[in-house]
Amino acid sequence: MALTGYSWLLLSATFLNVGAEISITLEPAQPTEGDNVTLVVHGLSGELLAYNWYAGPTLSVSYLVASYIVSTGDETPGPAHTGREAVRPDGSLDIQGVLPRHSGTYILQTYNRQFQTEVGYGHMQVYEILAQPTVLANSTALVERRDTLRLMCGSPSTTAEVRWFFNGGALPIALRLGLSPDGRVLARHGIRREEAGAYQCEVWNAVSASRSEPINLTVYFGPERVAILQDSTTRTGCTIKVDFNTSLTLWCVSRSCPEPEYVWAFNGQALKNGQDHINISSMTAAQEGTYTCIAKNTKTLLSGSASVVVKLSAAAVAMMIVPVPTKPMEGQDVTLTVQGYPKDLLVYAWYRGPASEPNRLLSQLPSGTWIAGPAHTGREVGFPNCSLLVQKLNLTDTGRYTLKTVTLQGKTETLEVELQVAPSFVPSPHLPPQPWGSSVTLETSREKSSSHHPLVLALMPQVICESPAPQLAKDCPS
Repeated sequence: MALTGYSWLLLSATFLNVGAEISITLEPAQPTEGDNVTLVVHGLSGELLAYNWYAGPTLSVSYLVASYIVSTGDETPGPAHTGREAVRPDGSLDIQGVLPRHSGTYILQTYNRQFQTEVGYGHMQVYEILAQPTVLANSTALVERRDTLRLMCGSPSTTAEVRWFFNGGALPIALRLGLSPDGRVLARHGIRREEAGAYQCEVWNAVSASRSEPINLTVYFGPERVAILQDSTTRTGCTIKVDFNTSLTLWCVSRSCPEPEYVWAFNGQALKNGQDHINISSMTAAQEGTYTCIAKNTKTLLSGSASVVVKLSAAAVAMMIVPVPTKPMEGQDVTLTVQGYPKDLLVYAWYRGPASEPNRLLSQLPSGTWIAGPAHTGREVGFPNCSLLVQKLNLTDTGRYTLKTVTLQGKTETLEVELQVAPSFVPSPHLPPQPWGSSVTLETSREKSSSHHPLVLALMPQVICESPAPQLAKDCPS
């Protein structure tokens, strides 16, 4: 009786020999989808009648690929036959154009004339030619320490391994800790600025690898370390001294992504300037004050600021003395107004005549108080802007007046002015001429001058002259 078809399966249940020495190898050893593969059989012995090939883990009918009768060369397909398999006379199995679904365990079952059977096991892994994966992101623009990054590597292959790249290299350790167990999802809570850059994922197997296009991640942060620069030197929190009529450019810098918006303020009042710098083209007293830069980040909704104080330097303008009024009369008050006095003034003194101690009228101290000198008559008053008020002039007040100033840096400057006091009337020929300096009659004919003379109030400075200790006079720390 000829045994064909599935009748060999019934025999195998009775005569199974578990001591098989059959081995199976692959040619090629690492097949790629589309390859023609042969499962080569080794260790066959005796005169064999038939072969059964199974594509599965057990000798089950559902896994039967084909049965082959050696004497006739007849081959009968089984339920697991895909149309690509063929059995060779030596027992080997050919598969044309393998696909990933051909991967798995293969079993060869042989029968000899005594109806004894042996089995051999082999395993085939068909490697895919991997398509390029894609990286999907929940967002490519995140706010530092606020947002969460979530990247997913999309690939048709479910068996390929996945690895990630950051700016072309390996992931930093912090990012690696955010990988899912299968490596396909990368999550990072509270993203950091140093994690901004290009991300790629790569799928790979033993014979193929494919890397995605980079996806670029931006991390918004700042502004931080807002500072004001002058000629590349940080000036934040310092006082900048500028010569009279010279130019000055202040730059506002910060660490920020994206570049912040800038707002400048002068003495607390906003300026119409949206640039990262401000220019003072011609420095005068009107430009003295506090300049503040405010940097605003529209993405992080954060802001920061920095300020500097700009002042005229000590030698900003040439110092000069102007009497007001210019031609005072006997009985009037006169103010010897000082223009361009040193802004870093430490002390000054007025003298009637040469600058010597017997001639000193008064001295102004850093505290703002003044001390009367030997020549003080009680009619002289000093002001913080170095001006001198002489009240109720008489003819003897005519003469030279000397101002001596000392700055915080120890610079001394002396300035003189001639004062002419005109008589209040021309003597009558019927009256004996009055000697110079006699002013009793004149004084009794005039009202006493108020200590709140309107001219004095007009000359009072709006800002008290700064007078810090000399050792504190540096503009900025080095």
